Amino acid sequence: MLDIKEIYEIFKTCPRITIDSRHCPKDSIFVALRGDNTDGNLFAAKALENGSRYAIVDRKEIAVDDRYIVVDDTLTTLQDLARYHRTQMKAKIIAITGTNGKTTTKELIAQVLSQKYDTLYTEKNYNNHIGVPLTLLRLDESHRFGVVEMGANHKGEIAQLCSIVQPDFGLVTNFGRAHIEGFGSFEGVVEAKTELFDYIREHKGRVFVNIGNELMVRQSHGIGNISYAINSDKADVSGYVSQQDPCITISWASQRFSVTAQTVKTNIVGGYNAENILAAIVVGLFFEVDPQSIDIALSQYIPKNHRSQYMKTDRNELIVDAYNANPSSMEAAIRNFASLQYPHKTLILGDMLELGENTLADHTNIMKIVEEQGFDKVILVGKIFAKTQSGYTAFDNVDGLIEYLTSAPISGSAILLKGSNSIGLERLIEYL
Repeated sequence: MLDIKEIYEIFKTCPRITIDSRHCPKDSIFVALRGDNTDGNLFAAKALENGSRYAIVDRKEIAVDDRYIVVDDTLTTLQDLARYHRTQMKAKIIAITGTNGKTTTKELIAQVLSQKYDTLYTEKNYNNHIGVPLTLLRLDESHRFGVVEMGANHKGEIAQLCSIVQPDFGLVTNFGRAHIEGFGSFEGVVEAKTELFDYIREHKGRVFVNIGNELMVRQSHGIGNISYAINSDKADVSGYVSQQDPCITISWASQRFSVTAQTVKTNIVGGYNAENILAAIVVGLFFEVDPQSIDIALSQYIPKNHRSQYMKTDRNELIVDAYNANPSSMEAAIRNFASLQYPHKTLILGDMLELGENTLADHTNIMKIVEEQGFDKVILVGKIFAKTQSGYTAFDNVDGLIEYLTSAPISGSAILLKGSNSIGLERLIEYL
């Protein structure tokens, strides 16, 4: 059985990894991962037929010739291969985690750094124990930076990812009540997310810290930091939302980096994204990207995947933030929507998932916040919101709401869609 260094020598001859037998680039290596309902070993032969040069498997009987590399566990091998590859690359790695805004912040930072450097970053939200190794294995000698997003739904996961990624810099966007089923409590969320700080502290790295968040400051104590914040004369970069229409314009400056007042209009909806934008600015300045290039990068960034997206249809204006939802992100989205100057506002909310024993209480609290705002119309989607007995129009699923909208279309309104991804609120776009 080959050790990881021997497998790495093979990887160097065909440095493309795939885990999908249907998509096997020529001369790639197929890694046969096992899933809850699938066994990648069964597709290894098909992967070789479709273009892969080698297949890493963990069932000996599958290996009928020398194109098969037999290991004890394919997932462990994938992670070990990524870990070893990381040690061979010179790129500086910035790791990002947090409850809300990870993907947006990751993409903004990558966009800013790419103005000056070859930068690799996590695709989509490949931020787990499989996606992170796949991201690292895309690193090559040309990359000066890697921006790696780390997600977690239980304690210990960020620590494990750090052992693979070995980041030089870290950034935690915020702490919120999400994945409580896995973390157990808000305190569990904080403990899990700050595993990144623990790694950076132990390995003498540095962190980018929002010093407007007192809990973040406490948790990052003892680590060299570069700071940002909303309206702070103590932060290395400070800024504020100077306009929303509904996309936000940020005014910012930096005494540390000798940058006088700058203003940049973005394509991002939501004042709650201001801190994510400032994070990208401070990272750019620290790595000597000039202010003009930073502003260009931020102004050109277009949100995707139904995160903080602004859309116009024939009948309405939509704010689509339907990829993820938890109590903190939903409250921020609702309050931000309420602050916008539209004559007519419609709120469409989908259930928040993975909240554990406080699920109903969290949804009921959101309803109290909604009642304070005075929206023209509120529509709820999901069985949990239905249990709050709020009196608003409610549907068990998106299909029911689609049927309703077909017979009673909404016109002339600004509409916020906010909910967990699996609720499927993005399916409503074509009916609005």
